[in-house]
Amino acid sequence: MGPLEGVKVLDLTSMVSGPVGAMILADQGAEVIKVEPVTGELVRHMAAAHQGVNPVFFSCNRGKKSIALDLKSEEGKEILFKLAEDADVFMQNFRPGAIDRMGFGEKVIRKINKNIIYVSISGFGNDGPYAKSRVYDPIIQALSGATDIQADRETGQPKMFRIIIADKVTSLTAAQAISSALFAREKKGISQHIELSMLDSMISFFWPEGMAGIVFAENEVDVRKLQGSQDLIYKAQDRYITAGAVSDAEWKGMCRALNREDLIEDVRFATPAGRVSNAQERKEITGQEISRWNSEEILARFKTEGVPSAPLLDRMELLDNEQIIENESILRLNYEGFGEVRQARPAARFEKTPSEISRPAPKLGEHGREILMNLGYSKEKISSLLSEKKLFIAS
Repeated sequence: MGPLEGVKVLDLTSMVSGPVGAMILADQGAEVIKVEPVTGELVRHMAAAHQGVNPVFFSCNRGKKSIALDLKSEEGKEILFKLAEDADVFMQNFRPGAIDRMGFGEKVIRKINKNIIYVSISGFGNDGPYAKSRVYDPIIQALSGATDIQADRETGQPKMFRIIIADKVTSLTAAQAISSALFAREKKGISQHIELSMLDSMISFFWPEGMAGIVFAENEVDVRKLQGSQDLIYKAQDRYITAGAVSDAEWKGMCRALNREDLIEDVRFATPAGRVSNAQERKEITGQEISRWNSEEILARFKTEGVPSAPLLDRMELLDNEQIIENESILRLNYEGFGEVRQARPAARFEKTPSEISRPAPKLGEHGREILMNLGYSKEKISSLLSEKKLFIAS
């Protein structure tokens, strides 16, 4: 079983910024109970479903149990309070103040369970001009500098990552923070409230090299001028590839592979600093030379010379790539009602407490009956909650 076996997580988060974090905990062995409204969270309704679950929801919520409650009703509140009594983690990503108005704020939950790790995820933090605003991934990309980092090198036009990067970075941050908080509770006997925002998570994520020019106040450099060397995409005769030469040895190897040994002694490119300061010219020359070659041939030459390189795979090629197959990076799982389901293997591989995808993503309220019976609710009471629409269980 996984390293978090025995940990119980109540997941009241929606969309992606919390659910993926809770999914990571589920992969690592935690029992994660997803608490949803009786209509289901929004992501359930954002794409065509396969057997009642769409692929985005599946990949954000695999391994969890689902209970669908009317949390505005007294019965729904009572159920959530009972679930919190022995939970280890309580996760929510409502806008600041909303969870308190609902009656499930940190102070209330801690009165029920003083040892709980309470996690609040927000878009912008608790205070400030954006704090109460609605938030989606593009808003965080705009405020965090992501669109500047992705800007077109020639026109300067800002561009966005074409994935919901802010949500997923926040989820990774949340999962790591929760693990640390559980460790601190185990070692020091302290429980605590974790607060994190999507904005802070993204700025922290980008900082090491993305913000290098503003690290030293006394030596500030326009960071936008330091980004030219990162778009290492070249067009060979038949497809796009990437190749990079940072060290002297790699640069010499690239020159030999391209039959351009004359560039080894070129003063513009003879040192790492020179290759950086003359990056655009170097890339233009490299691109011209690579365009003369078939990708398979030049990639083989780069490999022989120790030059980091690879073809640019499109997403439909991932399943057949030899390295990805060797790593077993993509699991092919068979679930009743779903058929073959492909999922990325949990990236961290524990030697003695392996992670695993324990179950598919749940249908809405799928485990409501099981969860309530474990809390001591009778079949009659469950039927009453269903008829009063304070509980929903997918058929």
